[in-house]
Amino acid sequence: MRHLTPVELQAYLEEAETAPLLLDVREPWEFHHAHIAGSQLLPMGRLPAQVEQLDPKQEIVVICHHGVRSQQVAFYLEHIGFERIINLAGGVDAWAREVDPAMPRY
Repeated sequence: MRHLTPVELQAYLEEAETAPLLLDVREPWEFHHAHIAGSQLLPMGRLPAQVEQLDPKQEIVVICHHGVRSQQVAFYLEHIGFERIINLAGGVDAWAREVDPAMPRY
């Protein structure tokens, strides 16, 4: 698993030839309040039942509010065989502070 700061992720997304899946594992109310453009919502609690919807060969950036839940999900995904996992350090809260100050914070 790699860990990227929001600034590092922003640069990576701008340079990536193939966009990774931005997987937001927060709750729906959190996602609707604020999320990174292009991210897909799959709440942490639903992940085990829906993990087959994910491509284990695709690069996945796991996102949450502060980076704790996303790190847990990243460990889980690695444990079941996913190899291209990135955790957004600091989550959307750090993204709002460092990359997109217009994004609502909570």
